[in-house]
Amino acid sequence: MSPSPNIDTSDFYAFEQMLSDSERAMLHSVRDFMTTEVDPIINTHWNAGTFPFEIVPGLRKLGIAGVPYQGHGCAGRSYLLDGMIAMELARTDSSIATFNGVHGGLAMGSIYLCGSDEQRERFLPSMARYEKIGSFGLTEPDVGSGASGGLTTTAERDGDTWTLNGQKKWIGNATFGDLTVIWAKDVADGQVKGFVVENSSPGFTADKQEHKIALRIVQNALITLDNVRVPEHNRLQGANTFKDTAEVLRLTRAGVAWMAVGCARGAYENALRYACAREQFGRPIGGFQLVQDLLVRMLGNITSSLALCARLSQLQDQGHAEDRHSSLAKAFCTVRMRETVGWARELMGGNGILLEHNVGRFVADAEAIYSYEGTREMNTLIVGRSLTGHSAFV
Repeated sequence: MSPSPNIDTSDFYAFEQMLSDSERAMLHSVRDFMTTEVDPIINTHWNAGTFPFEIVPGLRKLGIAGVPYQGHGCAGRSYLLDGMIAMELARTDSSIATFNGVHGGLAMGSIYLCGSDEQRERFLPSMARYEKIGSFGLTEPDVGSGASGGLTTTAERDGDTWTLNGQKKWIGNATFGDLTVIWAKDVADGQVKGFVVENSSPGFTADKQEHKIALRIVQNALITLDNVRVPEHNRLQGANTFKDTAEVLRLTRAGVAWMAVGCARGAYENALRYACAREQFGRPIGGFQLVQDLLVRMLGNITSSLALCARLSQLQDQGHAEDRHSSLAKAFCTVRMRETVGWARELMGGNGILLEHNVGRFVADAEAIYSYEGTREMNTLIVGRSLTGHSAFV
């Protein structure tokens, strides 16, 4: 017996109906592209640790870079649509969702939120068309969660030019991208400032980080800045303290929560297909009680996480989203994702670790999503501070 054709077995409460007709059409275009163009090649690239550059023209046609930004060549659509697109990308592959999140969220978001009108117009149109690929350089080899006060990358001004020195680690897209938003501490006032750095600048090197077990398609780099000269007109004019950096992270942390839902959803859908096709003892294992219990647990995690993310996106569209909202979503959804992909692998038994069944890829990639854009512990402290009025940060 097959599922009823009127039941979406992963969007069980029809959250997609919250979108307008035109937004839903755009989401379906993304789904079709990921199904027909990305899904057939993704395991090969994941296994090799290579990026599928052949899909970039298709992404350009979809117009999904910087979806919620107004003007400057961007779509100007809702945060709800932007979140659902992030989920849709991750539903097929978390690395492609991360690539777009770094480019369209972190890099373009930094320029959109912290740049001047001139800088937005200079950089964003070509980035929206994927003609210029962006990266985001905040994390350092010895500075992760403590970035708000511990950056060691420095920026020193000399007239109309800044000199940047230091290193950045885990910087997605930087091995092949065109520009990177670098966050550095101004030696004059000790405040964090943002700079749009051309990757071709003398003294800028990006070495690929090898031997990853997660998000293998994402080309992470260790960036070294050796007396890199950046003109003042490339300093983000609205980025003068780490609070400005945090505005960007608030935006993109919500996107990561959506990616976590997509990762969980992709693992669940692969497990469900497997359960309906795999036969043991003369019948599909989907007819066994314990298998159905696992499927329902997965669906419950996905549905509750989707509800949380949908409400968060509504708050963003209304201008009411705060750090505590994004942090709760990121902490909750990534925990539920980790649990869900584990159950999907459990349902498949030994086959769950084979790349050909896809779930093993989701299990591995979930480990990266669980950690980046703020660990569960750091996001818990942000929410806890909002609840009690007391900061537990060291």
